[in-house]
Amino acid sequence: MTFLAPEFIPRHIALVMDGNGRWAAERGLRRTEGHRRGEAVLMECVDACLEMGTVEWLSAYAFSTENWRRNADEVRFLMGFSRDVLARQRDELHAKNVRIVWAGRRPRLWRSVIREIDKATELTRDNTGLTLAMCINYGGRAELVDATRRLVAAAQEGSVRPGDITEDTLSQWLYLPDMPDVDLFLRPSGEQRTSNFLLWQSAYAEMVYQHKLFPDFTKQDMFDAVLEYAQRDRRFGGAVESN
Repeated sequence: MTFLAPEFIPRHIALVMDGNGRWAAERGLRRTEGHRRGEAVLMECVDACLEMGTVEWLSAYAFSTENWRRNADEVRFLMGFSRDVLARQRDELHAKNVRIVWAGRRPRLWRSVIREIDKATELTRDNTGLTLAMCINYGGRAELVDATRRLVAAAQEGSVRPGDITEDTLSQWLYLPDMPDVDLFLRPSGEQRTSNFLLWQSAYAEMVYQHKLFPDFTKQDMFDAVLEYAQRDRRFGGAVESN
């Protein structure tokens, strides 16, 4: 990739890892084989972000709060797979100075998944390179509901005054208060929707949709998405000045 000036590279990329099941079906394989391939592709995406140098956050949509509606066998696979990915990859990510964090709800998560999340986050918590947010049992609406519940409880206790609540106040009650706003929202597979991912953080994200199933995704596709992002005119609600 021809490297861009830092100001044209997104600070935070949100990645919807979509199309694993369709990729497997097109090849006559079980859906789970598409997810297995997706693990290697996610690690390539991490490497691409590291190569660009100034990407600070990569948030990966691994399992949504709605994914519990899937076939029970696939849900069991995805739970075990999320656990095993963290166990397999944490040492290599740690060696690359990647900090691993988790966003999502604990209820319903397997205890073995929570154990691996805790191990990975503890091992890498002092790393200063890319932050990889693994979003497991995550939903954007669920995050806002959970944040509101905690904020209301704080208000009832008297530690927060309702009249003082601002956007910044609410942000401090989200799963990861230090997560910056999403700059580039990237979704392979041809689907063009957010699917309840990082709704609050993506308010002014640039959306890039690519017609490639995630298991076929490459570093070059990541670079191409960033190049497209760099050509966007980001005004954050401001008007275009006329000459």
